[in-house]
Amino acid sequence: MPKTILKSANKKSKRITKPQSDFDPRLALRKLSAQDPTLGKLIKRVGGFELELEPINSPFHALAESICYQQLTGKAAATIFGRVRALFGSPRFLSPHEVAAISEESLRSAGLSRSKLASIKDLAAKTIEGLVPTAKALHKMDDDEIIERLTTIRGIGKWTVEMMLIFKLGRLDVLPIHDYGVRKGFASTYGYADLPKPKELAQFGERWRPYRTVASWYLWRAVDLSKN
Repeated sequence: MPKTILKSANKKSKRITKPQSDFDPRLALRKLSAQDPTLGKLIKRVGGFELELEPINSPFHALAESICYQQLTGKAAATIFGRVRALFGSPRFLSPHEVAAISEESLRSAGLSRSKLASIKDLAAKTIEGLVPTAKALHKMDDDEIIERLTTIRGIGKWTVEMMLIFKLGRLDVLPIHDYGVRKGFASTYGYADLPKPKELAQFGERWRPYRTVASWYLWRAVDLSKN
């Protein structure tokens, strides 16, 4: 489950901003509580909505990191990604041209599986081709367009893009219906014995528009509460 905190924080300047300039979290919580009283009870129990955004300066770097982290513990993934960066002198952001040019043997030596190696090479090629938008362009695109473009990259699924939309772009109406934590939080909150099917969750979540990200954040928190 993603670790979150509502305020969007630039880690370098510590400047606090909102996910969107016109976003009013109090209004969002009032609307969600009115549209869904059960969710409203969870909101009251958890308290204020807090989402910490990480700035996305290099979409290529962010997606390469996401690929490295797939199906690994955080510590193991961080070690491998650190080795990948070290191949290029540990730059702040990886370069798609340098990644495209480096040998597969070098990337394998950093600990990448053959599948992840192929994914990162494909990501580099498609970034060079212009399929992967710049950070500036991403902020101007709508959610569906971003998902459609980025999921054509090997190893990048819809969930990975949804996490980018939420935690890097601050999009407010994203419901990751395949996310285990969201589904588990939903089952706990609404008294389901089993996890809801993704289609069921998508249909139910229509009542949370245009703040499905906010609802998802509270469902993640529901899992945290169930552990206490």
